[in-house]
Amino acid sequence: MVVAEVEPVIELERRRAATERTLARYRGKVFDWSKGVTCVHMARFHLKAMGHRPQTLPRFRSALGAKRALAAHGWESVEHMLDTMLPRIAPAQMMLGDLATVPGQDGLDCILICAGPFKLLGWHPEDGTFVAYDGGNAEVSGAWRA
Repeated sequence: MVVAEVEPVIELERRRAATERTLARYRGKVFDWSKGVTCVHMARFHLKAMGHRPQTLPRFRSALGAKRALAAHGWESVEHMLDTMLPRIAPAQMMLGDLATVPGQDGLDCILICAGPFKLLGWHPEDGTFVAYDGGNAEVSGAWRA
């Protein structure tokens, strides 16, 4: 009986530690295609911190390069890429550390990390700063259990 009570705490601690590592790595960084500071790179780092083994990313330094990289793997979109890696969930089911997408620019969705109820971490589309979004799940177009 004690084991059943401990496991949820261990899972939440794993999620907290991974999310904090990702936040520490990307806090203060500005989105930059040329330096590989993108939501896809952030998601890969985060998935590794969560204990997953995501594929190595090909180099891409622009939105066009990202689209080509998706196509080279047979993925139609960022959401399709995430569908091949993680189980899809309803946005209302998101827990700390899960991934979400919102409509982005240049025909690509943005990947965000759930930071708790009604909080998402990612880059602001207007100025490219790494921020915690406040609000509900209204804009979330997809969510995945990490």
